[in-house]
Amino acid sequence: MSDGLTSVLLVALGGALGGMGRFAVSNLLARYLGKAFPWGTLAVNASGAFLAGWLLGSLGSANAPSPLWLFTVAGLLGGYTTVSSFSLQTIELWQGGQQLRASVNVGATLLFGLAMVTFGWLLSGASLSGANL
Repeated sequence: MSDGLTSVLLVALGGALGGMGRFAVSNLLARYLGKAFPWGTLAVNASGAFLAGWLLGSLGSANAPSPLWLFTVAGLLGGYTTVSSFSLQTIELWQGGQQLRASVNVGATLLFGLAMVTFGWLLSGASLSGANL
């Protein structure tokens, strides 16, 4: 099997598993916390950012992605995290007259995402000073 096909299959398998994980987490949190705010999408994106930061710190840069990087980051986390659900839920809140909740969703997603990717990076033992990302 060629390297290109292997890479595609690794990303596809990871993406399928990540998508199922996102579906499970989002539905679980919606069941327990309600649907007035997209808690599931926020939790998925924040935890995905944490894992991406940890993997970046552990595996290094993706300049020449390894099979593990392709499966976990491009595939698994690519399928697990979601910009499209975040965007749709934010616009639905806005159009539903809930501008404050929409704004909180945007701010929380950005702040939690940046904080979690940094926390994951630091937890991996990597240092932000002199980081070569």
